[in-house]
Amino acid sequence: MLSPFTLEGRHVRLEPLSLQHLPGLLEIGLDPSLWALTVSKLRSAADLERYVTKALADQAEGTALPFATVWRESGRVIGSTRFGNIAMEHQRMEIGWTWIAAAWQRTAANTEAKLLMLSDAFDRLGTRRVEFKTSALNQRSRAALLRIGAIEEGTLRQHTVNEDGTIRDTVCFSILHNEWPKVRERLRARLRSE
Repeated sequence: MLSPFTLEGRHVRLEPLSLQHLPGLLEIGLDPSLWALTVSKLRSAADLERYVTKALADQAEGTALPFATVWRESGRVIGSTRFGNIAMEHQRMEIGWTWIAAAWQRTAANTEAKLLMLSDAFDRLGTRRVEFKTSALNQRSRAALLRIGAIEEGTLRQHTVNEDGTIRDTVCFSILHNEWPKVRERLRARLRSE
């Protein structure tokens, strides 16, 4: 089982998520646009606390490592992300459950967070495959994954029941260890231009 750890870049720090992050997450995390195309539908402080508690329970089971995304310059919590569906016996994990407050979207925050997480997954943890999943309706997320060099593998039809009862088709992407050097260079180039 992987123990929680911190990843730090020039712009963001990914800290092990804890209930102590709740006040900061509450300041930015109840914007309905963040949850429009996600499985989770967070509308209240109780919803956000349930979300964090579930992430921490998954961590205790060894299937997830959730992070609070912190903007280094201010020390402010700006979102969350995680490694999930961890299966080290198969040398794979997923990066997802990612959300960033509107003010930090289209900044270096998400690009650097992905670079930090992928570097850790491939270079330190020795994974062979990192997976990503998103709603088929989330064109922005799909385009972003393709832009960094992830490969679209297909659509799982009627894959997930969202918390509001709607049904989601899920699009699957991956990056393999032999693809990582090119992806790393793409992410570094994007960071230089952001």
